[in-house]
Formats: sequence, C-alpha cells, structure tokens
Amino acid sequence: MVTQVFGEMLFYPNSECLEEFPSPEALKYCIILSTKPPKEYLQLLEGKTYRDKDLFEEDSWGKELPDTKLELPVDYKSDSELSDQIQDEEDIIGSGRKSFQLGAPQYKRLIAIHAKKSDIVMLGFSIRFTQRNLLRVYPKGTRFNSSNYNPLIGWMHGAQMVAFNMQGYGRALWLMQGMFRSNGDCGFVKKPDILMQSNRLFDPKIKLPVKKTLKVRVYMGDRWRLDFNPTHFDAYSPPDFYTRRCCRIALFPERKLALLRIEVHEYDMSEKDDFGGQTCLPVWELKEGIRAVPLFNRKGEKFRSVKLLLQFKFV
Repeated sequence: MVTQVFGEMLFYPNSECLEEFPSPEALKYCIILSTKPPKEYLQLLEGKTYRDKDLFEEDSWGKELPDTKLELPVDYKSDSELSDQIQDEEDIIGSGRKSFQLGAPQYKRLIAIHAKKSDIVMLGFSIRFTQRNLLRVYPKGTRFNSSNYNPLIGWMHGAQMVAFNMQGYGRALWLMQGMFRSNGDCGFVKKPDILMQSNRLFDPKIKLPVKKTLKVRVYMGDRWRLDFNPTHFDAYSPPDFYTRRCCRIALFPERKLALLRIEVHEYDMSEKDDFGGQTCLPVWELKEGIRAVPLFNRKGEKFRSVKLLLQFKFV
C-alpha cells in the first residue's frame, strides 16, 4: 500500500548506512517513513525475540543512574558490525526492492528513519549524521511517571536536542542542569570537537586511557540554619549531614562532557535518610583550589544561603 499510494514520492535509502542524509531541499515533496522496524523482520534477522525493557529507568531517590556503557540498546552495533548486518540483510531481502508483494524485510527497507525501542534513537550513522544535521531524542511515551533517561547517552552520540520530561525532578534533570551551567549558564554548550571530526569517527564504546583524575575534598557545609529551621530534619537532635559524590563521565579526551554531581543527605538511624541538597558541575570548567559551592533543592532551585566548602585538584 505504501509503494502503491506514494510511488516515486517515497524516499528510502539504497543501503542501511547513509554517509550523509539528504538536505531538506533534496527531500522537498518527498514522503519519509519514520517508525519501528516490524518485529517479524527483527526476529528473522537476529533469531531472537526483542525486549521492550526500558534500559533507562531510574529511581530518583534510590539506585544510581546506570553507567553509560550499560545503557546502549540491545541492538546497538558498531560500524563494522553494521556492515556485516547489511550484507545479511541483502541476502535475506534479495532483489525485490520495488515489488508490491512486500514482506517484513522489504517493508523495513522503506523506513528511512528507524525508531528504536529504547528512549534514545540509535542510528548506525548517528555521529556522522549529527555533524551536518540536527537530531532530537526524547523520552518514551510510556514514561507516564515523567521519569527520564541518562542524557549523556544522547550527548555522546552527538544529539543536539536531548529532550526531558520537566514535570518532575531527579538525577537525570540534575545532570542536564549541570551541563548547561557551563558557558556562563547561557543555555548553549558547544559540542566537543571530537564529535565533529570527519576523518575519524568517535566510537562511544571505546575505552580511552585516563588522562587526568579529579580529586574532591569536602571540608564543610555551612549556613544550613539560614535556609532550614532547627527541627526540619530531626525533631530532637541537630542534623547529621554527609555527602555523596558521583562523577558522570562520557569517555572524551580533555574531560569534555564530564559532570561532577554531589548530593547531601541527612543521616537517620531509624528511617530513610533525608535529602539535604545537590549540585552538578561541569568538570571542564572547574578551577583548582578551595571553592564555596552553592547547593540546590530537588527541583534544581538554588538555596539562598547553603554552601559547601570544597577543594578541587587535578592530578
């Protein structure tokens, strides 16, 4: 039906990996299909059942956001693996590209933009694609509780627009807020140069050697009494604060896309520890020395007075 109705107006690539996506001018008056490949095709190609499991779910106040290497979708493939897959597809599909008797593999070839089952759209040519085109990724519609994925995945693959659910709050949003505190908090962050190199494509899965280590020392937190009343955390005792540090690093040279997140909690022996505050800082803009760092609440709103006294050192 698709080929019969749209005919020559239907655009679809001749191969799986496009070196360059056509310009809007070249695609004028064309029809482009953007959807998921049929399950029958995926099962035929891979010989297994694909899962709808969401790899990006988070518990805002419990487990940590999963590591970026673990968050790649189950069907993500490197360029070399994609080349092998393309050859397998050619063997399956044969020469019936324009046939009106289209099965699942042939229908898949008509889909110009594949929508994967995970939140982030992982195109085989994503980094090359984003060097000349804008790419937007967004949370799945099934996130009815307004949760979010780890935004570093989209940024590592060159996506310029990594959308969020803004109705709630949590660690994913804190990472976004920390990222855009850089560059003077103007709302724009330049993409790392390594993602713009045409002669050598960056592989997000490669393990790079450690170039520098950030050491953080927490001296004290102060001015809590100015933002919280004496019984805000405990009715019968002063608060017992402690910090937890987490450095979210995309494996780029020169610390690009590395974020330092610090949470402050109030220890409670009999119940769940209370949340005190948090901050997220772009590592590539940190200066060595002792710094007074402001804290933010769960929603990302800055406390009027509370600050942490920290020391940063690169070794």
